[in-house]
Parts: sequence; C-alpha cells; structure tokens
Amino acid sequence: QVQLVESGGGLVQAGGSLRLSCVASGSIFSISAMGWYRQAPGKQRELVAVITSRGSSTNYADSVKGRFTISRDNAKKAAYLQMNSLKPEDTAVYYCAADLNLRTVVTGTPGYWGQGTQVTVSS
Repeated sequence: QVQLVESGGGLVQAGGSLRLSCVASGSIFSISAMGWYRQAPGKQRELVAVITSRGSSTNYADSVKGRFTISRDNAKKAAYLQMNSLKPEDTAVYYCAADLNLRTVVTGTPGYWGQGTQVTVSS
C-alpha cells in the first residue's frame, strides 16, 4: 500500500515559482513510476509530468515544457515538481500519482493518488 501526500501549493504571481512535494509511505515507492497531474475548474484532469522509477526518464506536457521540472529522491520517498515562470493558466489542483506500471501513470489510471494541493497564479 502506498499513501501520497502533496504539499507546496499556494498563491503566486505570474512569473513566479513554486516547488511541489509528494511524500510517499510504503515500500514500493522506489520501484514506482511517479507523475504529476492537474485539474482546473471545469476541466478534465491532465498529465503534467511523469518520471520513471529510477528517475532516468521524464516526460512533460507541451504546455509546461521548459518551465516545469519533475524529479525524485528515492531515499526520501519523495517526488517534486519545480514550477517556474508560472502563468495564470497553470492555476489548478495538482495531484501526485504513483504505480508500479508506468503505463497506468501515463494514462491516468494509477493505483495511487494524493489528495491534491491548490496552485493559484494571479495575473
């Protein structure tokens, strides 16, 4: 069993930065793919970034490429999302996701979700 707890959200002005953290409990974290999703009001949840279990490969949504960076520290059972040059359209609830199967993280059907953290970017 894995539990995910996000933190680091908040209110920031456009152009600013935030760093989201996702801390996991459970022994399978180090072999799980991790992802960050977001859901804005009235919109579907969308994949923002994904990272493989050892951190050797990452992938990003086109809308955040060059601005966001996903990383992980398996020793701390944590994953991070560094968000720079934030825009009002980045406003959403951000969710951490994990699964042993990378495909399920990419397709939005991971076994584990965090509770979400709100990010609000003002113009």
